[in-house]
Amino acid sequence: MAAIAPKFTLPQEPRRYKFVLTPLADAMFQLLIFFMLSSSLAPYALLTIRSGSEGDFANTTGTSGDSTATTFGDVAIWNVSADGLTISGQTFDFAQLPALANAITDDDLTILLILRESATVQDLSSVVEALTIAGITNVQIAEQDR
Repeated sequence: MAAIAPKFTLPQEPRRYKFVLTPLADAMFQLLIFFMLSSSLAPYALLTIRSGSEGDFANTTGTSGDSTATTFGDVAIWNVSADGLTISGQTFDFAQLPALANAITDDDLTILLILRESATVQDLSSVVEALTIAGITNVQIAEQDR
């Protein structure tokens, strides 16, 4: 038997390509995960920093106009480094900051923070935050000469 050939051919429709959203959704989830992991989950704490007169920490004036530190006896010098704090020759860890800040009973005491080269911004922020929580507002910051 012979094969019967069709007398007419059906027109073929041009092939349509569809846009698939699956790769786009995968890329969006990867970007979402990247930004979630690279951003900080802890909220930033705002620390109030007032500007003072440069170089003359012994004669600064408070908000009432009175001198808050008239002698060097009213100034405590804290050296801040990556290892911790050095106060009067004694070295303290950053974990001891709340106890050190709460031990200060003199309201007129000015604390001069001297930043060493190894100190980071996080170290300074930790010290200033602990002092602020303890209610100590007379804090001045100085940088170590290089």
